Amino acid sequence: MDIKKSKERLLKLIKEKAVILGERKLVSGRTSQYYIDGKMITFNSEGLYLIGKILFEMLRKDNIDAVGGLALGAVPIVSAVSVVSFSEGHPIQSFAVRAEKKGHGTEKKVEGLLKKDWSVAIVDDVITTGGSSLKAIEAVEERGIKISKVIAIVDRLEGARENFTQRNYIFESIFTREDLGL
Repeated sequence: MDIKKSKERLLKLIKEKAVILGERKLVSGRTSQYYIDGKMITFNSEGLYLIGKILFEMLRKDNIDAVGGLALGAVPIVSAVSVVSFSEGHPIQSFAVRAEKKGHGTEKKVEGLLKKDWSVAIVDDVITTGGSSLKAIEAVEERGIKISKVIAIVDRLEGARENFTQRNYIFESIFTREDLGL
C-alpha cells in the first residue's frame, strides 16, 4: 500500500475508532467538546502498522537514528517505526522516556539505546499544547542528544506548533483536527 492510501486508511480508522464527541478533560488541563483517543489506533494492529509505515517514510529522508517519546503514548508508536524501519533495511532505534525516573535497578528515566551524536525524533499520538513531548525532549536533551524533529499523529491545533517553533523544533503532523472534520 502506498503512503497516500495508507494515510487515507489511517484517517478513516481514526474517525471510526478514536474520535469521541462530548466534553472531556485533556492532559493539558483544558476541556474540549471532542476527544481523540489515540490508544484506540496505536493499540490496533492495522492502525499501528499504518502509523509505522507513514512515520518511517516521514523520517527516512532525515537520517534519524532513533525515535522516542513519553511513555505510555509513544511506546507502541516507536516500536512500530523501529520494526518497519528494520524491515525496510534502514533501521531506526527506539526509546521511551518515563514520566519519572525509576527508583530501582538502573534508575533510568530514558529506556533504550541512545548515543550523543545521534539525531532523534520525538513522537506522540495526539498533541494539544505539546507538553508531553516537551517533557520527553527535556529528558533526551539532558543527555546531550539533539532533537531533529517532533511528529504527532494528530495535531489538535491548540498551540503545540507555536510552542515547538518558539523553541526552534521542527514540528510535523500526519493529520490535524481539521482533517478529522473537528
